[in-house]
Amino acid sequence: MDISKELQDRVFEVIEIAKTTGKIKKGTNEATKSIERGIAKLVVVAKDVNPPEVTMHLEPLCKEKEIPCVNVDKRDELGTAAGLQRPASCIAVISEGEAKDQLKEVLSKINK
Repeated sequence: MDISKELQDRVFEVIEIAKTTGKIKKGTNEATKSIERGIAKLVVVAKDVNPPEVTMHLEPLCKEKEIPCVNVDKRDELGTAAGLQRPASCIAVISEGEAKDQLKEVLSKINK
């Protein structure tokens, strides 16, 4: 699901807080495993992944497992939010830590 720039910033905020006080999984393989296990609370996929086949399976899988999945514009921004030196194609928030309120707010906006 595509989201507004403002909501993307909120999603990045959730990722940044979760990486220090909770738990995130970085990369397509780790995110896929966490979705299949049903432990992901939010999945964030970059739209500029090349080739797109790398992340194409994530949205249908999230839908099947009823896990919220959103798209952000840039891999670079996603990697930075996750505290990586490199771009990230996908991030799964496993435990939101102190970002509980921010995650609730993001999820309520996504579900509208």
